Amino acid sequence: MTRPEFPGISGKSLARGVYRVQGMHYIPRMNFHILTFGCQMNVGDSQWLSRALRSRGWQETTDEQADVIIINTCSVRDKPEQKVYSLLGRLASIVRETGAFVAVGGCVAQQIGAGFWNRFPFVRLVFGTDGVAGVPQALERLASTPRLRLSLLDFSEEYVERGQDFPDASVSPSAFVTIMQGCNNFCAYCIVPYVRGRQKSRTSASIISECESLIARGAREITLLGQNVNSYGQDAGGDGLSFTQLLRRVAVLPGLARLRFVTSHPKDIAPEVVAAFGELEQLCPCLHLPMQSGSDAVLARMGRKYDRARYLDIVRRLRQARPGMVLTTDIIVGFPGETEQDFRATMDVLEEVRFERSFSFKYSDRPGVAAERMAFKVPEEVKAERLASFQARQAELTAEDLRAQEGRRVSVLLEELSKRQDEGGLSWRGREPGGRVVDIPVIDGGPDLTGALATVRISLARKHSLLGEMEGTP
Repeated sequence: MTRPEFPGISGKSLARGVYRVQGMHYIPRMNFHILTFGCQMNVGDSQWLSRALRSRGWQETTDEQADVIIINTCSVRDKPEQKVYSLLGRLASIVRETGAFVAVGGCVAQQIGAGFWNRFPFVRLVFGTDGVAGVPQALERLASTPRLRLSLLDFSEEYVERGQDFPDASVSPSAFVTIMQGCNNFCAYCIVPYVRGRQKSRTSASIISECESLIARGAREITLLGQNVNSYGQDAGGDGLSFTQLLRRVAVLPGLARLRFVTSHPKDIAPEVVAAFGELEQLCPCLHLPMQSGSDAVLARMGRKYDRARYLDIVRRLRQARPGMVLTTDIIVGFPGETEQDFRATMDVLEEVRFERSFSFKYSDRPGVAAERMAFKVPEEVKAERLASFQARQAELTAEDLRAQEGRRVSVLLEELSKRQDEGGLSWRGREPGGRVVDIPVIDGGPDLTGALATVRISLARKHSLLGEMEGTP
């Protein structure tokens, strides 16, 4: 068979003869590289894209060797959006040298759309959050059709299901499963409803099927994902199952060792969800519970629909249901109109709850949201000072929490070889049930422990992680 010609495509893939026949068409098998910004929803989308492309014979590689570079973007704040533009500027030289092209997806792609084409001509695909399912086919079309550009930016009224029949595509021991997309809350600062659309729940059958497939291919831990998982099923896409009922069905799937979920809106956490932490052994004792501010006045302007007392009551009930519960949070510093007293209220809640870690940021205007039009913007220097104060105290609390783990024996799900290798042997990395990262040195040349649940004694607290000693694996 004569090798086909694909004008305008980097010659390195075709020189290796890496293409497949689909019907009467030749489809190149390309090298790809994925760069992911932002939340775990984006991480989950990128993991699915990797599995889908690998199932088509594509190879995942570095950006310098890739024929296609896929950037999955975040626009929840201004800084991640600016990082995307900076990255595209740096990629220009790689693209000129290799002949690769770029696909931009996620929230910034939904926001900017085809505008990327004017500034970055090597961007040939832009896809929004509802367009992920069509990306593999779009990339194959672009690979075999030079000078073509495509956009997948339409919102769908229903969740767009993605193929899951990838029997040969390996999965991580810790896998993500999206249960819903979009958000109906329209918090004053948040761009998510505009770039991810209104809430759309998946059917429980499709979620259970995906979980079973991932477990069969090696997943030991599953994290259920959504912009607001606690409101799962409360839209036209629901099939009558509540979030708590879904949790209970997933928790008992054979082969599943651990279950997590993210993200939770405090206004929607039902008593049944709180109770589940004390009743489901597989449900890990940790929860990301975005507070955003400890001031009732600021929370009201944000449109969060809960107050400080409600938030603290949830914390009390969670720790009552599951002693030792680990809590993490999101904090916005310098929301329009925030006074020094408001900020002190946030610091007071930090002291009372003692979050194990938090993701804290200076407020930044996002296009089209209500807060963009609010008066009394906090000066940048004041925001920076408050953020530094908050983060310094959070670092102290995190350090205290990590030191408190020394001497404990915990179960660690080993996910991969640690990127931080100490001299004298290998080091594995995993997480204990509270979500803390643990590095475990082992004898050089030992067996592949990916996916093993190891009993580990914590020997040392580091700045952001723990060091442990292996005591046994199943």
